[in-house]
Amino acid sequence: MSNNIRLLVGLANPGAEYARTRHNAGAWIVEELARVHNVSLREEAKYFGQTARIQTNGQDLRLLIPSTYMNLSGKSVAALAKFFQIKPEEILVAHDELDLPPGVAKFKKGGGHGGHNGLRDIISKMGNNKDFYRLRVGIGHPGDKNKVAGFVLGKAPAKEQENIDAAVDEAVRCMDILLKDGLNKAQNRLHSFKAV
Repeated sequence: MSNNIRLLVGLANPGAEYARTRHNAGAWIVEELARVHNVSLREEAKYFGQTARIQTNGQDLRLLIPSTYMNLSGKSVAALAKFFQIKPEEILVAHDELDLPPGVAKFKKGGGHGGHNGLRDIISKMGNNKDFYRLRVGIGHPGDKNKVAGFVLGKAPAKEQENIDAAVDEAVRCMDILLKDGLNKAQNRLHSFKAV
């Protein structure tokens, strides 16, 4: 069932000033996967994002980092998905997750947007279909919902960033398991990981 993922999206805000901010944690997954597979992400105007294509386990997997702002991510995802006739359940979206601590990442299938503007826009642009996979990269929570906007657009302190990077690294390794052996095996390994 999980062998049908054809598109991996990493959510981010474009531009150098956002590159290392917590909100861009999803894009780090895609960048790391591209690096491991030795491919370069290239700007593609018709998909409103940076794309690349890799072969993994004999499958084509398209990589996408939308160049729209976070709250318009669905525009980019829908454009590429429509062109290649990729269904929502063949998409995995990697994104930052306030409800998980730095150093933890989790796979999930379906669900709501949990207040995440990137997910909210993708769901709406995919005809309210929520059946895509998620890769939630923990960034922690500032403890007060009024501080969330500044928190996600800020950079993590060095130790937290180290933990997030370790979780990104482990999640990328688990992507191969997900594509080859399915969601349960990938979850078993990734969900037992915690950077310390």
